[in-house]
Amino acid sequence: MGFSNEKAIYMQMADRLCDEIISGHYAELDRIPSVRDYAILLEVNTNTAVKTYEFLARDGIIFNKRGLGYFVSQGARQRIVQARQRDFLDRQVPELFRQMDLLGIGVDKIVEEWKKHAER
Repeated sequence: MGFSNEKAIYMQMADRLCDEIISGHYAELDRIPSVRDYAILLEVNTNTAVKTYEFLARDGIIFNKRGLGYFVSQGARQRIVQARQRDFLDRQVPELFRQMDLLGIGVDKIVEEWKKHAER
C-alpha cells in the first residue's frame, strides 16, 4: 500500500480496512486478518497495525475475541458510512462550493456531470 504524508499511517490503514468493510469484503462478525498478517500485507511495523486495530476497536468498528482475533462489529458498515457522510458534508462540500463559486460552475453543470458518471 502506498502511504501519503497527509495523514498518519495507522489512520490510512484504518481507512483501508473501513473501505473493505463498506465494500463488503468483510461483513458483520467476519474475522479480519490478524494484526501481524495485516502488518505484513501492508509492509508496516506491527506496532502500527496494533495502533490501527486499537483505534478501530475504540470506535466500535471491530472487536477482539480473546484468543481468536479481531472481528467486524455489528453495525460497523452503517457507522462508517454515517461518519464518512458527516465528514464529506462538513469538510468537502464547503470546499466544493467555494471552488464552484470561484470557477463559475453552476449546480446544473454538476448535475450534468453526475448523470454522465452514473451512466458508466
